[in-house]
Amino acid sequence: MGAEAPGGGPALRELLREADSGLLECQVCFERFGPRQQRRPRNLPCGHVVCLACVAALAQPRTLALQCPFCRRACRGCDTSDCLPLLHLLELLGPAPGPAQAARRAAPAGPGALTCRLSFGGWGTLVNPTGLALCPKTGRVVVVHDGKRRVKIFDSGGGCAHQFGEKGGAAWDIKYPLDVTVTSDCHVVVTDAGDRSIKVFDFLGQLRLVFGGPFSLPWGVETTPQNGVVVTDAEAGSLHLLEMDFAEGVLRRTERLHTHLCGPRGVAVSRLTGAIAVLERPLAPGAGTCGTTVKVFSATMQLIGQVDTFGLSLFFPSEITASAVTFDHQGNVVVADASSHAVLCLGKPEEFPALKPVITHGLSHPVALAFTKENSLLVLDSAAHSVKVYKADWE
Repeated sequence: MGAEAPGGGPALRELLREADSGLLECQVCFERFGPRQQRRPRNLPCGHVVCLACVAALAQPRTLALQCPFCRRACRGCDTSDCLPLLHLLELLGPAPGPAQAARRAAPAGPGALTCRLSFGGWGTLVNPTGLALCPKTGRVVVVHDGKRRVKIFDSGGGCAHQFGEKGGAAWDIKYPLDVTVTSDCHVVVTDAGDRSIKVFDFLGQLRLVFGGPFSLPWGVETTPQNGVVVTDAEAGSLHLLEMDFAEGVLRRTERLHTHLCGPRGVAVSRLTGAIAVLERPLAPGAGTCGTTVKVFSATMQLIGQVDTFGLSLFFPSEITASAVTFDHQGNVVVADASSHAVLCLGKPEEFPALKPVITHGLSHPVALAFTKENSLLVLDSAAHSVKVYKADWE
């Protein structure tokens, strides 16, 4: 080593190699640290350093308790902090990808990459839209918004095919729509915060049923594979199942599925398993927990997975404010993030959290999501007053 020092080449390369393998790698997963997301180096209270992904893997999902893998000292995931010296060193050294990494960077986007293929609506056509749904039979897109006619129906190419649901003072007008779903027999179900009711229309816009019932603030709405309707009550903290005879305009049965939710808003039902995902977000700052929580229940209402803002932040560099939730065709939970203007896949409920960003640019304020039969993802962008269609090519 000493003889090689004057030349500097071999000795310096060996030193950098040892530093790369010993100092710049997480000694749990042996992946190289990086400045973003899962590879970010985190200090444990004992002084040892592991990457953010390993912190998440080691922490208990509910209590966030973990033990240092080296000295076994107990701590919690929220007690960790960025290792600033390593981050500064990584910044000074810059990226140093090997041949395999360079090949991966040059390769085209693999499964999970989404490309925007179509955008329709826009200011004047849609005004501050809040809810999005697909008609299972026709594939038409239904949006509720703040325009004079509250319900807009678009064909698959983005042309406006029909609109109805007047804004006005009449008893059966739509006052302030929050969400919308379409049943298998093409009935449009709208949650109306203006008079705290559920309104049901046929596809031509004829009112079939108005139901206020026990709701304090009906918010999210979705249909089940059995053509029932699930509704969240954001103010009462509850989740309801409605069974209706849509042709006759008659409410057959109501059932309260859950009564201890914290500001439940969005709701989604998996066509694959019947699982129900509920997006919790307190109505007022300081009410209950902070941030957002995604809870997933089985078809029999057993909790099978949940993740909150802190759990998601272990995988994503900025705070996540989930604004919409849906399931893809494989049963993965997908959420919109209003804070970072992104769409994220959380994986299957039993594997939470397995976060994977799928859209990271091109959105302003995503508020609703829906997958088509062809596996395209529709995103309702409220700030852009438009529906954006992304082609999904997922495994």
